[in-house]
Amino acid sequence: MIVKSALIISTYNWPEALSIVLQSVVEQTLLTDEVLIADDGSDEQTRDVIERFKKRIDVPVTHVWHEDSGFRKGKILNKAIASTDADYIIEVDGDCILQKDFIKDHLGFIKKGVFLYGSRVNIQKEYLPVLFKEQRISFNILSKGIKKRTRAIRIPILGYLFTSRSKLSKKVRGCNISFWRKDIIKVNGYNESIEGWGREDSELIVRMLNSGCVGRRLRYRGIVYHIWHHEKSRDKVKENDKIQRLSQEKDLIWCENGIDKYLNN
Repeated sequence: MIVKSALIISTYNWPEALSIVLQSVVEQTLLTDEVLIADDGSDEQTRDVIERFKKRIDVPVTHVWHEDSGFRKGKILNKAIASTDADYIIEVDGDCILQKDFIKDHLGFIKKGVFLYGSRVNIQKEYLPVLFKEQRISFNILSKGIKKRTRAIRIPILGYLFTSRSKLSKKVRGCNISFWRKDIIKVNGYNESIEGWGREDSELIVRMLNSGCVGRRLRYRGIVYHIWHHEKSRDKVKENDKIQRLSQEKDLIWCENGIDKYLNN
């Protein structure tokens, strides 16, 4: 199946981590047709990292930015999705290093009406000085400085053991997910009423499931390595939980405050 694909990387004011992540994109065995950086209000240091990245990769790179006004990840992701005409989108966070076959693994499993979600291996706090000094992007199950290390095992054939599901999985993470753009637009994208950390990704998935999409877990393939950082403020989690529960209880498909305002009708 030949489709136009895009990789969207969300980031906010951590250029040191983003630089390593972008290097892992350069080293991919297969690239998407374009890369978009969804920037939730970073300063010039991040812009400089992106400009250097553009010179090292042979696909178009778009920096989608808005002013810093608190955690508005859903909003900047909507803007990035609206700015591309790609058929299929892979999303990662700017603190997640991509295993070299990450894009290949996602694109190799695409199917109509199905979104994919993978796991992340955690890079430990104590290893960060080495990580940033060596600019390391290659890890395996035996590597120092990681935990949840069984998730680093890549055996693509075993991925076929995992089938599609029509229920929300606790394994869904916005840092490792892919979907058809038309399926996102059908539910009006991310709910921008969700601000602050938490539930912007799972609430979206709830509405996608309600619309008839199913999710398939990528296991033993599609691996990312999450760089440790201090937890973001969770002061909005209870409020965001209520929004998600409403979508679940009322089987909502459409959110009123979504991507449609950025689309050319």
